Amino acid sequence: MTQTIAPRVRPLVLLFLAVAAALLAGLAGAAPVSAHAALTGSAPQQGVVVDKAPTQVTLTFSEKVALSDGAFRVLDPKDKRVDTGKATELSGTTYGVPLHAGLPDGTYTVAYQVVSADSHPVAGAFTFSVGAPSVTSVSVSDQTAGGGVVGALYGFGRYVSYAGFIVMVGGAAFVLACWQRGSGVRALQRFVVSGWLAMTAATLALLLTRGSYTGSGKIGDIFDLGLLGDVLQTKTGAALVSRLLLLAAGALFIAVLFGAYARPETEDAADDDSAEPEDATDGGSAMRDLTFGLAIGGGVVAIGLAATWALAEHASTGLQPDIAMPVDVVHLLAVAVWLGGLSALLVALFRAPADAPIEGSAVRRFSRVAFGSVLALVATGVYQSWRQLGSWSALTDTSYGQLLLVKIGLVAVLVGIAYISRRWTARLPETAAAETAEAVEGTESTEDQADDPAKEPVAASAVGGPDAKRSAQLARQRAAVDTARLKRLRNADPLRSGLRRSVLAEAGVAVVLLAVTTVLTSTEPGRTEEEAKAATSASSSSSSSSSSDSDGTGALTLDMPFDTGGKDGKGLVRLDINPARVGGNVMHVYVERPNGRAFDVPEVKVAFTLTAKNIGPLPVNPDHLATGHWTANEVQIPMAGDWKIAVTVRTSDIDQVTVDKNAQIG
Repeated sequence: MTQTIAPRVRPLVLLFLAVAAALLAGLAGAAPVSAHAALTGSAPQQGVVVDKAPTQVTLTFSEKVALSDGAFRVLDPKDKRVDTGKATELSGTTYGVPLHAGLPDGTYTVAYQVVSADSHPVAGAFTFSVGAPSVTSVSVSDQTAGGGVVGALYGFGRYVSYAGFIVMVGGAAFVLACWQRGSGVRALQRFVVSGWLAMTAATLALLLTRGSYTGSGKIGDIFDLGLLGDVLQTKTGAALVSRLLLLAAGALFIAVLFGAYARPETEDAADDDSAEPEDATDGGSAMRDLTFGLAIGGGVVAIGLAATWALAEHASTGLQPDIAMPVDVVHLLAVAVWLGGLSALLVALFRAPADAPIEGSAVRRFSRVAFGSVLALVATGVYQSWRQLGSWSALTDTSYGQLLLVKIGLVAVLVGIAYISRRWTARLPETAAAETAEAVEGTESTEDQADDPAKEPVAASAVGGPDAKRSAQLARQRAAVDTARLKRLRNADPLRSGLRRSVLAEAGVAVVLLAVTTVLTSTEPGRTEEEAKAATSASSSSSSSSSSDSDGTGALTLDMPFDTGGKDGKGLVRLDINPARVGGNVMHVYVERPNGRAFDVPEVKVAFTLTAKNIGPLPVNPDHLATGHWTANEVQIPMAGDWKIAVTVRTSDIDQVTVDKNAQIG
């Protein structure tokens, strides 16, 4: 009997999606989106004091970025713009914005917001001074592009689109490659259709929110048609539109899979006693042709959908993009076939009809398919890890590497649980055969009546109308009782119950793995983060070496990592002392996150101690100048020597730490 696609979703699928959404939202809050293009240099450099006002500000990034109106803003101490607003590409990854002539002395703030080549927004700010530092009224917080409500909506849309892709592609692959009878199971139909609906809705939401996400971040801009037009002209916009077109083709594939494929001509021939043998042969050939056509068509659609990510995100930029993009497509398809097929198996084990449980042979086929997917994941994952990390140190010292370690651990756990499931699977066929024989023996007559409930009512209708209705009602009740009996028999089987539990555990770990993988795609690659740190250190060293006083005594720069143990407790404090000699000195203190971005902390204090002469500690409380920047203009050093310089950083009401270094002054 053919089952059609129902419009509502089973409670099991709703529960699965709700748990997935909760876990994804939790991970999203724990790991905010990071930019993939990092600022590696600027002129003037961050924190430098120049004698003459520059005519332009240039910024260099680790990869190409897209500029928009207001991408670069240069603000004077009174928060007024002093740039012309016309940012241009100068060469390669270096961009500049001209400044108005005759800028007075003081501290200037440079704020930037661009979009990296792999589609992620990048924002930040730094300061430089002309003549001498000054107090500034500019309040530019540590900008995290893509934040706020719009950023949360966009991030959730990304999670849902990945989940929908995995459910749709993996569920369809499970039906075609492992359990073709599943095309007529309503629970599987709803499962795959829910994946298509989720991915389509998420793609439309991403297209609408993209302009606001990379720009103002305002909810009202979501429905700005002008912004939507700008998005359609970008690489990401083209990828999202292509995804929608491919989803239209995917809808046709799903309609055939759960329509004509669920009603093979061979079943009609088998039910017809007068069918000739050659008719059955023709029906089997047509079924094989349809399976082959669905496999080819569905494969093309799945590859195309995976390519919309590969062509617009990580793989499309950086090292070896021509190799990275096809590798990324294979990686995404392997994830979908494995995790999506696992979810489909879970649905089949719990929601398949009691009189047609999933066969052990189908579970064994999926076990082989999943094993092949894991091999593909390992091979492509090793290449992607090398490409995104670049060094062993990045595996532990960067957010990307740490998330990658979590992902590897989850995969190991998932493979371990899958091994347990494989042991249950090896014993399942015999149980399934015995279960089917027992069920058929006791329910043949009732099943015949349930398959054609009109038989008894027609006979009774010769006697009277009420009797016919009563007979039909009794037939339905008997069918329901027999179905419940079959379900109890199925659930009482310890082997099948064990398999259901192990697959459910696999699915739970898979949901967390999907969340971590999605966050990983939004995290700055370790290679980029380390390059940005190296460039920042080189820029600081260059700035220190180039700033020297008239008697040849150079400025002193000290970098001291800190960790208060609380939220946002890790970072780097940089201390610049100029001219680092006996007498008056100018001191600048910069506080940066591990990724090199400036950020504010509640309090920074400095103390100088000359242990050899029992002098000190001499406290200095610098004034807050700009985001992540403090200064003190008259720091008196009474005599030359090896001074201990201690910096106390407080990141909350209760979290603070003191770090120190020794340095020769004078």
